[in-house]
Amino acid sequence: MKQFDYLVLGSGIAGLSFALKVAPHGRVAILTKKNRAESNTNYAQGGIASVTSKEDSFELHVRDTLEAGAGLCDEQVVRRIVEEGPSCVQELIELGMKFSERQIPDSSGAQELDLGREGGHSKRRILHAKDVTGREIERALLHAVARQPNISVFENHVAIDLITSQKLGYVGPNRCLGVYVLDKISGRVGTFAAPVTLLATGGCGKVYLYTTNPDIATGDGVAMAYRAGASIANMEFVQFHPTCLYHPKAKSFLISEAVRGEGGVLKSVDGREFMDSSHPLKSLAPRDIVARAIDSEMKQSGAEYVLLDISHKSARFIIERFPNIYQSCLGFGIDITKEPIPVVPAAHYQCGGVVTGMDGQTQIEGLYAVGEVACTGLHGANRLASNSLLEALVCAHRAAAGILVESPAPPVFRIPPWQSGDAHNPDEMVVVAHNWDEIRRLMWDYVGIVRTNKRLQRAQKRIANLQEEIQEYYWDFIVTSDLLELRNIATVAELIVRSALERHESRGLNYNLDFPQSDPELTGCNTVLHK
Repeated sequence: MKQFDYLVLGSGIAGLSFALKVAPHGRVAILTKKNRAESNTNYAQGGIASVTSKEDSFELHVRDTLEAGAGLCDEQVVRRIVEEGPSCVQELIELGMKFSERQIPDSSGAQELDLGREGGHSKRRILHAKDVTGREIERALLHAVARQPNISVFENHVAIDLITSQKLGYVGPNRCLGVYVLDKISGRVGTFAAPVTLLATGGCGKVYLYTTNPDIATGDGVAMAYRAGASIANMEFVQFHPTCLYHPKAKSFLISEAVRGEGGVLKSVDGREFMDSSHPLKSLAPRDIVARAIDSEMKQSGAEYVLLDISHKSARFIIERFPNIYQSCLGFGIDITKEPIPVVPAAHYQCGGVVTGMDGQTQIEGLYAVGEVACTGLHGANRLASNSLLEALVCAHRAAAGILVESPAPPVFRIPPWQSGDAHNPDEMVVVAHNWDEIRRLMWDYVGIVRTNKRLQRAQKRIANLQEEIQEYYWDFIVTSDLLELRNIATVAELIVRSALERHESRGLNYNLDFPQSDPELTGCNTVLHK
């Protein structure tokens, strides 16, 4: 058994920020499923929404967030995170994060932050590093982690399940004691114990057939927390990014919302601008509205994609502002300075998650959750673009500050080693692969951008049957990373479907043709599930 003071599951902005803040006060283990840079953060193109301009204000940022959240945001949480954002961003800059700058339009030649604008924002407030912001954040944070002797990073380690006092049969309040972990290289299962365990595992995009997320985004944190007894809220609100590159050889390549923020226009395949009738902001409308409009346009026309056109801007501007998108599209034979980009919506962000306060505390003692895995009340029914990295920074800071004040002592419980029992090596991996594909396809077909109760009920029945197969397989065979991820996406799929069935209205990202209107009585009402 490996004993630490702090366990961090995940190596994105939330996990790394937290680890750096607690490391001076104890030994930290960061567990990551692949290499340390592989995280949802690393793929974030847009940036961090934060008030840094004289033309902007906290009130405007709060208003934009509340409007996007469609009546489900916790205004106190929104206000606190927005107001604490600039100081946390400044800390990130001091760690070595380099945001894009521009020359101030006067004769001084001085530089200032180059602020972008994205859908739903009334002002330019997106701090970015060209169109690879997440990659630059990971670089800065990992460089800082490498200099901290109290932090140990365990790559290729997959968490199996949280270890809790109730699971071990102890009476009293449920407490998290650590986690059982599969070492993918050796195939052995080990025990990591600590008085504090932080879930920073990101979202669940791989639950869907088409997603902008990397392969690691299988909802592990939500699934483990749910099995451990934590409350899970608002899982029906899965954000579909409107613009993922449509190309047979392009796997999950995101076309940043910043492209629309800088003047990109959505058009049908025959060149017609179709957003005018959907929202006053047209192509800059909030993501839920844009995704539904694209979905509707594709269904009406029978086309497999729509077009995003920024070719009316100068080639120099496009190449300097979006170098990664320009080069990536060019690699697929698309010159975005001369022609529009074929795009489709894809699963992008999980607005619900493990119920926490702003300090990351769950209802299980010793268990914290920060970032996309958590549901703090910031995003409500639809996340405002680039608020996610902001939330991760602020809540990681608050979680660390709260824990350091409490200084929790190691709990006195005996943790038994992992038991494989009579399990043997799997002989039919095709079962895992088939169930994986079936869940992702049925979620895309039945629980996508537009839903009906009939489709949701069909999905629920099929997922229940698949879970029986997966559970039997889990107990019969020695665990593998593929099996663990399959088990987790099945759990998360169940939670999304259950939550969608419980919400008898259309609000934000949950659009149900059987309940096409929002119910005023459900404003402020969260969908909360317990095991």
